[in-house]
Amino acid sequence: MGKFHIHPAVLEVARIFRKHDKEVYLVGGAVRDLVRGKVAKDWDLATNAKPEEVQAMFHRVIPTGIKHGTVTILFKGLSIETTTFRTEGTYSDGRRPDTIHFTHTIEEDLSRRDFTMNALALELPEQRLVDPYNGQKDIQNRIIRCVGDAAERFYEDGLRPLRAIRFASQLLFTIEPHTLKAIGPALTITAKVSMERIRDELDKILASEQPSLAFRLMETTGMLNLLLPELQACRGVEQKGFHQFDVLDHLLLSCDAAPKDKLQVRLAALLHDIGKPVVRAQDELGIWTFYRHEEVSAKLARTIMIRLKYPNALIDQVCHLISVHMFHYDENWTDAAVRRFIVRVGESALEDLLDLRRADTWGTAGREPPANLNQDLVDRIQEVLSKDKALSIKDLAVNGEDLALLGIPRGPVMGRILKELFETVLDDPEQNTKERLSYIAEQLYKKYQ
Repeated sequence: MGKFHIHPAVLEVARIFRKHDKEVYLVGGAVRDLVRGKVAKDWDLATNAKPEEVQAMFHRVIPTGIKHGTVTILFKGLSIETTTFRTEGTYSDGRRPDTIHFTHTIEEDLSRRDFTMNALALELPEQRLVDPYNGQKDIQNRIIRCVGDAAERFYEDGLRPLRAIRFASQLLFTIEPHTLKAIGPALTITAKVSMERIRDELDKILASEQPSLAFRLMETTGMLNLLLPELQACRGVEQKGFHQFDVLDHLLLSCDAAPKDKLQVRLAALLHDIGKPVVRAQDELGIWTFYRHEEVSAKLARTIMIRLKYPNALIDQVCHLISVHMFHYDENWTDAAVRRFIVRVGESALEDLLDLRRADTWGTAGREPPANLNQDLVDRIQEVLSKDKALSIKDLAVNGEDLALLGIPRGPVMGRILKELFETVLDDPEQNTKERLSYIAEQLYKKYQ
């Protein structure tokens, strides 16, 4: 095997270890990526040097997890996580080892890893590959396989079943049968994992090329019902009209079709119809209806995202997209209707909403929509935005100070008048002059007295 491309600073760090007669190996995702022919990003090292010995070798070392043998070396712009060879004791809580023990060989250290593809080590600086569990072969065959007994690995850490599924989605690998079969019985351990760790794995799934691969594996193993029961409830909920799929398949296809670099749109695509099982009803003709499902979907999405500890700003962003996704544009919309649409959606959310609509359309028919989907609406929006515009109350030619000078008292009445002035300007932007709005405000105040 030829030499891999290792960052020069990492090789320099390795030579310093060797200068002190210590072994050092590149481990983790970097080795997996290099074997796959990809560019390594994270540089993690394993060594027989104790943490305090590592601290003595380098000027800048952060004791990130020193009681577990881990420190971070800051060297020439890199942060290199470095861990002493170790084995682990029992996992009584299904999340972290009760004890760790420093050991003497890289082979013992690799025995505690989750999957064979992650149980590779590259000795530095020579680049000798250490592969006691045939991880290289599994990588070549695109297989995810636990190190040793899958049930034991999953009972040690309840996040590992979700990590297996996430890797299958990220790398487009297959989980081998014994490992896949062990996921279901380990879900009681997965249930103990913190929501923050679950969320982080879900985010990585949502950033993959085809998140539906992971969610389908979650469904077949029972994990979807554990972590996202609201999503599982969408299975078998048939729809109407142009929809070719039940609600769950529609949501998964929509999620795949959303831009993978926009977490807010992928989440909105995944959850935008999640309220349909709740509101589904049959009309007098026996046709399924889903009236106001967007409102229920937004509420359920908020509940789910709060449970998963997402930031409030992202929750608001996603739930807003879901709440406004049911728009029906046609060429008969007036300019005033377009302005009201922009105000309701928010100028900053327009691009995301159109991305969501495209993903929604893709998920409805199961095929890519035309490139010019919604182009007429986009043109109308750009036309409105290119003009002098008043798309919020603060854009009015008058403000509260101006109304106060007219004798209008501050308070609820002034607020109502400002809202009515804004509605007037949305209908006719030509009205947005100080003189005209002052006159209208005085007439409105007389009405309210």
